[in-house]
Amino acid sequence: MDRLVAMLRAAGDPTRLRLLLLLRQAELTVSELIEIVGHSQPRVSRHLKLLGEAGLLERFKEGSWVFYRAADRGKGAELSAVLAALADPAMGEADSQRLAHVRGQRAAAAAAYFKANAGEWERIRALHAPEKDVEAAIVKAMTAKPIENLLDAGTGTGRMLEVLAPFAKRATGLDISPDMLAIARDRLASAGVSHAQVRLGDAYRLTFNGEGFDAVLFHQVLHYLDDPGAAVAEAARVMIPGGRLVIADFAPHELEFLRQDYAHRRLGFADKEVEGWFAAANLAPGAVKTITAPASGKLTVKIWQAKAGAA
Repeated sequence: MDRLVAMLRAAGDPTRLRLLLLLRQAELTVSELIEIVGHSQPRVSRHLKLLGEAGLLERFKEGSWVFYRAADRGKGAELSAVLAALADPAMGEADSQRLAHVRGQRAAAAAAYFKANAGEWERIRALHAPEKDVEAAIVKAMTAKPIENLLDAGTGTGRMLEVLAPFAKRATGLDISPDMLAIARDRLASAGVSHAQVRLGDAYRLTFNGEGFDAVLFHQVLHYLDDPGAAVAEAARVMIPGGRLVIADFAPHELEFLRQDYAHRRLGFADKEVEGWFAAANLAPGAVKTITAPASGKLTVKIWQAKAGAA
């Protein structure tokens, strides 16, 4: 009863209710919320603090920025859903218009970054199997069972979150680059994906406590890492029994320019090496799929699967 009363008191202020309804639509920073609701930074910060203490909001630090989001699980999420259903749509119309403006600014910044780097990404894409074939193989591997809680480690632009969102109840993308996360946020917002979120983080040191992921994906990530096996072991640590892990990466190759020009630490992986990571992480190896590029001499993509213990 006390907890319910605390949540009702926190939401029972017009400004805090506005903030809560906004944060059900998007992850936003304090500066973005100030722009939308038109209040001072100290006032907005205090309202956010009260909502967070009541369990209605979640707070995520990303470099020097802090993002806020309405709780998506637990009693706080249930109450905010009820309040949103009861609220008069006209009440948040002006806020929604200003939110659209903020999202437009974000999209423009993300598009500028993507445009500046698109040439490099396209050059690498042209070297390997068509993305549609790789994505189809990943979807097939990841959706052998329904996905309750997905982790896309090294999510980059968030493309795989977008592809897998229809098959997952909840999804989180992790990346070490704030610029990539900006693109991913814009992609998910444009696609209308509300049950996926992205977070700044390190694949070597996952900060999820009690999350319990039943599906983990490394899509074209491990070749950038000094110690891919350590990242696989860390992913295994946050998986539930019976959870599945999928790696999509390159088979061994000799394209040295990828190391010199694109920061690839590893020039692909052999099956035996990947199986060694699985064994060290107490994961049972599964099927392996090979996807070759149409032209000879180009990169081969492999899909490796593993399972965590017995469900």
